[in-house]
Amino acid sequence: MRQFLALLVVAFVLGGCSKTEPEATDANRSAAESVELVQPEKLSVALKQFVDSGQLIGTSALVFEKGREVYFGAFGLADREAQQPMKRDTLVRIYSMTKPVTGVALMTLYDEGKFQLDDPIEKYAPELANLRVYAGNDAAGKPKYEALSRPVTIRDLMRHTAGLTSGNNDTSPVGDLFRAVDPMDLNSTLAEMAKKLGSVPLLYQPGTRWLYSPAVDVQAYLVELLSGMPFDQYLQKRIFDPLRMVDTRYTLAEQDRSRLASVYLRSEDGAFTAFTDDNAIRVNEKQWPMHPGGYGLVTTLDDFMRFARMLLNEGELDGARVLSAQAVRLMSTNAMPAEVTDTSWLPSKGTVGFGIDFAVRTAPPANAEEASGAVGEFFWDGYANTLFWVDPKNEIAAVLFTQYVPFGKVPLHKTFRDIIYENDPEASALNKPPASQTPST
Repeated sequence: MRQFLALLVVAFVLGGCSKTEPEATDANRSAAESVELVQPEKLSVALKQFVDSGQLIGTSALVFEKGREVYFGAFGLADREAQQPMKRDTLVRIYSMTKPVTGVALMTLYDEGKFQLDDPIEKYAPELANLRVYAGNDAAGKPKYEALSRPVTIRDLMRHTAGLTSGNNDTSPVGDLFRAVDPMDLNSTLAEMAKKLGSVPLLYQPGTRWLYSPAVDVQAYLVELLSGMPFDQYLQKRIFDPLRMVDTRYTLAEQDRSRLASVYLRSEDGAFTAFTDDNAIRVNEKQWPMHPGGYGLVTTLDDFMRFARMLLNEGELDGARVLSAQAVRLMSTNAMPAEVTDTSWLPSKGTVGFGIDFAVRTAPPANAEEASGAVGEFFWDGYANTLFWVDPKNEIAAVLFTQYVPFGKVPLHKTFRDIIYENDPEASALNKPPASQTPST
């Protein structure tokens, strides 16, 4: 019996050993696959330092990696005058980060077969049927115009190649005409905006340049035309409600105003003063006739993270499908025409193209001046220095908030990205040569 028991013990041990080795190998492989890039302590130190050094009044961030929250931090003040701290539920104005939301709304209608990307815009918006193109001035100094070389398409609207001007820094006669008719007046409806835009010549032939413009506001108008619903109501029904984005809206309720972060104007000497003279601030004050597609939403970290995670999950989150996977892939694939080679519109971001209302990274960082980031990520930011991106390769979704203008005076975005990608050799800009030492290609 003793010999039998001894043999039984040996058999048990050997059997256990025979199973342990492959299990350990699987565990090691699983551990290797689940290595996380995000370093919470480093992120907190860096964000806090921006506030402690006086470079920012307040900032906050939220990061998901491989399906779970790996970082949240909030530092400084959302409202300096009221001494309100930056918190997780602070409402911020996201300015142009509204644009990807509008793009998703329009792509839900693409999923329903309501339009094709290469449809001419006048097929749905006759207000834009008689566009012409500015062709310089004649000998007398009067502006000349020419016919379109091809129709402006919905794809042009969604990748900013439509030829529209925003009037900003545009000293041409087109800019003067734009400012005279003022299409973005908040007292205009989106239909009235489109009619005004139809009276302004294009600044260039469609598909030949990338230029920021009210193209996304025209997208919002198309959502109204194709859905038969006011734009803000469509956003609520098709995006905010399904994703449980309970704090994202244009018009603020009175009880929510204490949660709203103030926007500050940062002077060249680093001093901050309250910034109030801006349509993107006024738009939240009451229910205006216009709900712009290009700016105007307020949101929280958690709300916008739900939007970002939906995109990372190829259109679905927690059982709610907003977009098809095909639509997300279209939005996040570079769609710039081959003849558009100037990407100076995204300085310091690296080698990027543009998909549908997203910038798309097409090459790893080439030098130390660029921001870190992974090939295939898609992202956008906002005038008050908010930022988000979606990185399918590393399964990362990140949202970063602060509230100051003008854009890019503090290296917040680059620092935040550099820390997240520090341990990814391909995506990290750290330890790259300076731009002056980078070989030309």
